[in-house]
Amino acid sequence: MAKIKLEYLWLDGYFPTQNLRSKTKVEEHENFQGTVEELGLWSFDGSSTQQASGGSSDCILKPVAVYPDPTRRNGYLVMTEVMNADGTPHISNARATIEDDDNDFWFGFEQEYFIMNTSTELPLGFPRGGYPAPQGMYYCSVGGKHTHGRDLVEEHADLCIDAGLNFEGINQEVASGQWEFQLFAKGAKKAGDEIWVARYLLDRLTEGRGMYIEYHPKPLGDTDWNGSGMHANFSNSILRTCGSKEKYAEICEAFRPVVKEHIDVYGEFNDQRLTGKHETASINDFSWGVSDRGASIRIPIIAVEKGYKGWLEDRRPSSNADPYKVAARIIKTVKPVK
Repeated sequence: MAKIKLEYLWLDGYFPTQNLRSKTKVEEHENFQGTVEELGLWSFDGSSTQQASGGSSDCILKPVAVYPDPTRRNGYLVMTEVMNADGTPHISNARATIEDDDNDFWFGFEQEYFIMNTSTELPLGFPRGGYPAPQGMYYCSVGGKHTHGRDLVEEHADLCIDAGLNFEGINQEVASGQWEFQLFAKGAKKAGDEIWVARYLLDRLTEGRGMYIEYHPKPLGDTDWNGSGMHANFSNSILRTCGSKEKYAEICEAFRPVVKEHIDVYGEFNDQRLTGKHETASINDFSWGVSDRGASIRIPIIAVEKGYKGWLEDRRPSSNADPYKVAARIIKTVKPVK
């Protein structure tokens, strides 16, 4: 019998921005295969995470996905859903609200973030009490003058790949110290699982390094520095195969009557980012267009060149948004369009 370390991950009950929590369970297994079916339920003190009262504090962790933990010997990362004691989904459990049992919806999330210096509480490359050179040379830059944090980003990419995530790329973003990674999955729940596991691995890497990750969509306030988003690229069988400009337009227009419902779950402080500047559409408007990064929803030029067979990109979700909530809302809007 071998002892393995299981890191159970879950989302707490803070509102509107939930936080990752985790704790380790050491178990003995014989020939562990790394499957959900081999794992049991576990409990935690919900009164410490704003998910229960002290008088009835037990919440249940239900494993939903397992990945090798490349940071540990004999370790695994266990993504879980939070359940009530009676086995029903906890109110904080957005994963359980996703209506995509047949995995018809595919999602590719582009997660932007800032790497912050703990001592200055400023992004890497920012001097104390001032600003670095203006935006322009940081995006996809090379060299120590404009590139900050590459070692951390490269290590994170390796960990995600070693964990078995469908990790698709990295690039430095428009502001100093700002980066992005991309993940893709066939199935909305799987896509959400992988973003949260990737965030966990990224946050873990900053421990003891004098750094932290900032997911606030506009950490530099009302300045001429870009904010951070989590663009949601999505498709279903209709978008992938319809070959119809009119059908694409119909799906885009389905978002117009429910703008508020989307913005409500697209991340806290997103009004500070969606100003109509810095490659965003205004939070007060709704628009869509081909290859338009200033629109709410972009139709990629590749989809057009393939005869309107491909995907759409919702550019409104913020960097601190919950991918489960974003996916659930997009599916609710798009699924009725036949």
